[in-house]
Amino acid sequence: MGEIEQKPSPGSRLGAPENSGVSTLEHGQKLPPTPSGKLMSIKIQMLDDTQEAFEVPQRAPGKVLLDAVCNHLNLVEGDYFGLEFPDHKKITVWLDLLKPIVKQIRRPKHVVVKFVVKFFPPDHTQLQEELTRYLFALQVKQDLAQGRLTCNDTSAALLISHIVQSEIGDFDEASDREHLAKNKYIPQQDALEDKIVEFHHNHIGQTPAESDFQLLEIARRLEMYGIRLHPAKDREGTKINLAVANTGILVFQGFTKINAFNWAKVRKLSFKRKRFLIKLRPDANSSYQDTLEFLMASRDFCKSFWKICVEHHAFFRLFEEPKPKPKPVLFSRGSSFRFSGRTQKQVLDYVKEGGHKKVQFERKHSKIQSIRSLATPPTEPNSEVPKQAQQRASPPPGAAPEPAGAAPGAAPAAPEERPSPAPPRSPAGGGKAAGAPRAPAEEEEEDGAAAAAAAAAAEDRSPQSKAQPPQPSTELSINSQGGAVPASVILSPNLSPDTKQSSPLVSPLLNDQACPRTDDEEEGRRKRFPTDKAYFIAKEVSTTERTYLKDLEVITSWFQSTVSKEDAMPEALKSLIFPNFEPLHKFHTSFLKETEQRLALWEGRSNAHIRGDYQRIGDVLLKNIQGMKQLAAHLWKHSEALEALETGIRSSRRLENLCRDFELQKVCYLPLNTFLLRPLHRLMHYKQVLERLCKHHPPSHPDFRDCRAALAEITEMVAQLHGTMIKMENFQKLHELKKDLIGIDNLVIPGREFIRLGSLSKLSGKGLQQRMFFLFNDVLLYTSRGLTASNQFKVHGQLPLYGMTIEESEDEWGVPHCLTLRGQRQSIIVAASSRSEMEKWVEDIQMAIDLAEKSSGPTPEFLASSPPDNKSPDEATVADQESEDDLSASRTSLERQAPHRGNTMVHVCWHRNTSVSMVDFSVAVENQLSGNLLRKFKNSNGWQKLWVVFTNFCLFFYKSHQDNHPLASLPLLGYSLTIPSESEDIHKDYVFKLHFKSHVYYFRAESEYTFERWMEVIRSATSSASRAHILSHKESHVY
Repeated sequence: MGEIEQKPSPGSRLGAPENSGVSTLEHGQKLPPTPSGKLMSIKIQMLDDTQEAFEVPQRAPGKVLLDAVCNHLNLVEGDYFGLEFPDHKKITVWLDLLKPIVKQIRRPKHVVVKFVVKFFPPDHTQLQEELTRYLFALQVKQDLAQGRLTCNDTSAALLISHIVQSEIGDFDEASDREHLAKNKYIPQQDALEDKIVEFHHNHIGQTPAESDFQLLEIARRLEMYGIRLHPAKDREGTKINLAVANTGILVFQGFTKINAFNWAKVRKLSFKRKRFLIKLRPDANSSYQDTLEFLMASRDFCKSFWKICVEHHAFFRLFEEPKPKPKPVLFSRGSSFRFSGRTQKQVLDYVKEGGHKKVQFERKHSKIQSIRSLATPPTEPNSEVPKQAQQRASPPPGAAPEPAGAAPGAAPAAPEERPSPAPPRSPAGGGKAAGAPRAPAEEEEEDGAAAAAAAAAAEDRSPQSKAQPPQPSTELSINSQGGAVPASVILSPNLSPDTKQSSPLVSPLLNDQACPRTDDEEEGRRKRFPTDKAYFIAKEVSTTERTYLKDLEVITSWFQSTVSKEDAMPEALKSLIFPNFEPLHKFHTSFLKETEQRLALWEGRSNAHIRGDYQRIGDVLLKNIQGMKQLAAHLWKHSEALEALETGIRSSRRLENLCRDFELQKVCYLPLNTFLLRPLHRLMHYKQVLERLCKHHPPSHPDFRDCRAALAEITEMVAQLHGTMIKMENFQKLHELKKDLIGIDNLVIPGREFIRLGSLSKLSGKGLQQRMFFLFNDVLLYTSRGLTASNQFKVHGQLPLYGMTIEESEDEWGVPHCLTLRGQRQSIIVAASSRSEMEKWVEDIQMAIDLAEKSSGPTPEFLASSPPDNKSPDEATVADQESEDDLSASRTSLERQAPHRGNTMVHVCWHRNTSVSMVDFSVAVENQLSGNLLRKFKNSNGWQKLWVVFTNFCLFFYKSHQDNHPLASLPLLGYSLTIPSESEDIHKDYVFKLHFKSHVYYFRAESEYTFERWMEVIRSATSSASRAHILSHKESHVY
């Protein structure tokens, strides 16, 4: 009888080296020495249905063959996969990694071995590699086609829509129907064709990597995901099916699960002839017998199922590969079989610690090339998914599309940095640029359930000639507002991924090759720069003006072009928005030109600098700020335009869809309504620059008088518009949050002010569960992120602040950083991720409670559709414990909700397990910066020159300032900002370091001033000051 206590293998008894697990090879490494002797050829059928032949020695163990396949695929996480084949009795079995291949495959010429997924993890965000997720997606596709993965029609149509998106790209009804006619993904596909096409229309802008992620997100919630049924009978002779999963052993009747035995309950697994035995741990509350017995068709069937149970238990439950037992002296009893390979924990640790290089792989049906980073750190049970900017960007208005032969170079982004996926559509008309290259991005992953977001080290990608046809590739982008990124992770329990999602939490890496490293050129150029601090302050005016002009063009060119093609916006609204932005764009185009001409003279690109006439900027600023005052009437209209646009969206579904679709374009790297407030924000930037110039120049300096006069002019304009700006920022933030929430009918009401949002863990009957909290001046909402096509958060409950009390309760509940919030109708217990986070929440909640108490009384306007407050406390508890994996509850959302960007600040806070306040947002508005930086990854050699824009707590990366959309983005919440230590061997001036968990980036500035400026603005995003400090700081400014 076989038992789970296994004996040593013959190899280990003879002194063979200990097995180190499957797929520990880096790209280019050779396999370990294998037994010499005659070679045999074995055909392997891959998951994409291609076949490859491998030559291996006959006496080699099965691990040699699996390693060869993983090495051929450059697959790092090969431990999730296995090789299966029909044995001489036509029973499908797994290849034993310790036994010689020749003893298992008797007639290799007549056998096709299949490379398939063997171990399905509980959360697909634990898969760190884009290639791994791609192979899992192929397995899901295969299981659907074979009828092994059963589900209802809605789920099936949604799964297929993601497969179609990854294979043929964005929606086109004719192409969709033609593709579906040629490819059958499930047996009864014709009846679902309309629903598949309808779902596919919602995935516009989604990259193949994102489609894989969403496919797995849906599939993992299905009852039959990763399940292989093994026919058996119970003691009464009833026909059942047994299966094994990551959680334990499952019992099915047909395709319905009727019982489950978790590993924690199982004491011993064994088999005796055809009987499969499960010995359970004693449990006074259980009605089961001590040992359960199931009858299978034959001993071979029974032993095969026992083996796979042993392997699943070891892979998912053990920290390391079980050691072989010493061989008995006289005789042995039972099977000597044991699990061979790394456990899941070892796989996660290995990928997390390894500094792997990016490698390319080809998707059989995709036209996009993928460079994936193997440096993404593995996620632990709670990890974040890279967030990817899944927005479509367009070429500049009027620009000709790139030739169809252009080589698409794409590098996957890290879960922190996210690439912007799809090629843009040109607002000037014309279709998508054929063969347009996908933007490389960086992917960042964070520790946690979601790989939403892991940062990968970039490796040079060889440029492709335009004469070459486009190579198929996949682009990994996850869950931010500009690109795919590796995910960042969370500390709290039950962390679910976003898709980085990104994520994202989930993202492609910026390609080093795309932006050549120019260390020597930069050093030489830097030596020729003027050294006066005033020059670099003037240069900041120029660099930020470039970004400001691009932001204006989002409205004046891109959005106006989109609106002109659709008859969705009323003429009154058009006349309110565009005529008030076009004069600004024209004025600032001239301002930028004048500023750059002055800088060129200042840098000595003419002889004028010899006379010193042009080593100043105050006169240019004074002249143009006086000119801006003539445009004040247009600035006053922007708040009215913002309110009118939101009103129009509420009253017109067509306008709402138009604005939502526009926000999904890559060029719209921030929420649309943010761009409407940019002119007001820009006035504050001019004021800050002039304050620095006045502080730098002595009163005797020839530029001081002009700078002081310009500062007086701009201060007056800011003071006049400051009240409007504060009101509009709150209005804009409420509308932005409204898009992230489900179950709210009246979030935006007069008098409501946003205070703080962030992730907290809520204590319930199921333990600590991650929830997203939203604090306003009258109510506290808590939400969860379920499975919705729109990546939105579902409201679980609300607590009116009137009459609420707050107290620390760590001792009472034994949970660190724990608070009890007692409302008049409901109380909840929450825990923050750190002491500092708890203090921020306590300060803001207490302030909000005090404000509510001073008001006239409880607010009559309650948020609609908030379940717990409409029920008794008992019902509320039940509602709050509703499983987020409840697929049926998710389906309605899947059918109702429209696509939504999954890279907003709410998602970043969710994945990073942190929070931000309205005060933080206001400070972020003041701290915007752009310019060239050199970037270096932890494991790369050279520096890569990029145009970098810092805004909205995020770094956006461009090849140059002329680009219309970012290649990737890096949300900075949770990151640490430091200066490299001596041991890091950087040896360059003006270098700062950003790191989060295992993600490390180095950036070089061109001067001491720009270095200090970047440190200043990034520090504002990575470490929020206390409310009292910030308020006192803001009061010191004369607006």
